Amino acid sequence: MTTPSSAKPEPTSATPRTQNEIWIEKAKAHLLLNYKQQPIVLVRGKGVRVWDADGREYLDLLGGIATCALGHCHPEVVAAVKAQVETLWHVSNVFYSEPSIELAAQLTAISGLPRAFFCNSGAEANEALIKLARKTMKDRGTPERFEIISFENSFHGRTLAAVTATGQPKYHKGFEPLPAGFHHVPYGDIEAVRKAVGPSTAAILVEPIQGEGGVRAAPQGFLKALRELCDERGLLLLVDEVQTGMGRTGKPFAFQHEGILPDAISVAKALGNGLPIGAMLCSEATGKSLPTGTHGSTFGGNLVAASAANVVIRYIRDPKLLNEIQEKGEYFIARGRELQARLPTIIKDVRGRGLLMGIELQQEAAPVIARCREQGLLVNAAGEKTVRFAPAYIVTREELDEGLRILERVLTPA
Repeated sequence: MTTPSSAKPEPTSATPRTQNEIWIEKAKAHLLLNYKQQPIVLVRGKGVRVWDADGREYLDLLGGIATCALGHCHPEVVAAVKAQVETLWHVSNVFYSEPSIELAAQLTAISGLPRAFFCNSGAEANEALIKLARKTMKDRGTPERFEIISFENSFHGRTLAAVTATGQPKYHKGFEPLPAGFHHVPYGDIEAVRKAVGPSTAAILVEPIQGEGGVRAAPQGFLKALRELCDERGLLLLVDEVQTGMGRTGKPFAFQHEGILPDAISVAKALGNGLPIGAMLCSEATGKSLPTGTHGSTFGGNLVAASAANVVIRYIRDPKLLNEIQEKGEYFIARGRELQARLPTIIKDVRGRGLLMGIELQQEAAPVIARCREQGLLVNAAGEKTVRFAPAYIVTREELDEGLRILERVLTPA
């Protein structure tokens, strides 16, 4: 008997009921299953809102994990990208290109570091930092100095050297033997750093705020003390600004809150508003250690990504926007602490700087994040028990309140 065209077949295990399920089934059949992905397929975005394949709307307070700084499909970014795609989108780094030259000029101006190298991701930018440190020491006539001091609970990327620099053993498991020359010390403990410095030490690599480590900021004065130690012992200070850079904390770069200048920094995430681009910025002296032929990236400084990044730079050079980021972050922290006061047995801590915030729970964060998604809020975990918020800079106080109301509903015992 033929089923009438108007009738819907009974769902079975082989008949996905939703567009999300159809796409996820295909993903599981073909993708490497290396991500712990939330069970929705996002297909459209505007500002701080996204929609899934079934048309459901979500408040996105994760922002691509701190990447979509100006929000999804920002009209000026869209216009810049479209114009570049219609003109020229790739030429190779054996030629100059205008968008990358302009981007380098703008980045060096706001950072105080006069040389820029472009790549495609934060991990690649951190690899460049590591290579820069080793080559600089060789050029100084001290080739025995090749070791990097980094910090427990840090995160620097997934390439082999960057993951070795990462101070979380769970990311090392299965990839041993790891490259030699990396030592981890307690974050924020200047005496532990001082004791770790030896005749083989080349550099110190630090995040101003440990993003993946639970949104934990370095103690006030720690970066300044590291700068002084590096100057005293002839080391390079390398600052990982992948998550904290490009205005995220209310200054162009988080190191600027302490009034220091590193020898080199890594940048990515918000740089391209979600397009894949990373950068290493360095001093004139260290930059001389990577001359022609010593390092490179096929797609580094890609014209389309650089065009998007130039729009981002124009925005974050605006003091008004940077002040708004700080004010919105302070507002969120204040409201989050009010929530903590109402739920003292559930929320352990509320912390952050600018629009990189974490709410640490007394329980595992993963189930809470799943229930938030079911209620229409997108966030993720930083560490095992911290819910991370990293929204676009255009987020409003009302949208931050909306996110906290959803979180409160999820956390409030029935």
